[in-house]
Amino acid sequence: MFYTDPSFVVGAAFVIVVAWLAKPIMRSVSAFLDARADKIRAQIEEARKLREEAQALLADYQRKQRDALSEAESIVAQAKEEAIRLRTQAKTDLEQSIERRKTQALDRIAQSEAQAIASVRNTAVDVAMAAAEKLITDEMIGDRQSALIDQSIKDLAGHLN
Repeated sequence: MFYTDPSFVVGAAFVIVVAWLAKPIMRSVSAFLDARADKIRAQIEEARKLREEAQALLADYQRKQRDALSEAESIVAQAKEEAIRLRTQAKTDLEQSIERRKTQALDRIAQSEAQAIASVRNTAVDVAMAAAEKLITDEMIGDRQSALIDQSIKDLAGHLN
């Protein structure tokens, strides 16, 4: 029969030897492939974690950028409000300063007018006194002058009591 044939026996022995040798080789190849698959899985997991960390970092930086923009807008708004307030304050201060200077100028004008009027009065009094003195000295001669002095002394005594 066919299994008594030497080539069949050699073929069968070859298949058995190859199967016997293939089993450990297949185990080592399988173990190598399993290790390689585990390594690839670990790399994929690490890449996934890194990607998640990068996304979290990106979201954090985007949030910080939004916060910084919001803060910058707030600072600009405050600066505008401050500028408006300062402009209003400066306008009020300027108006008050102008009013003060106007009042001071009017006071100086009034003071100058009062001094001018007093000066004119004093000059008028001086002129009137000089004219009266001239009239009195021209009109009052001798007896009349003595009589006027005597009358003034009598009146003086009455004024002192």
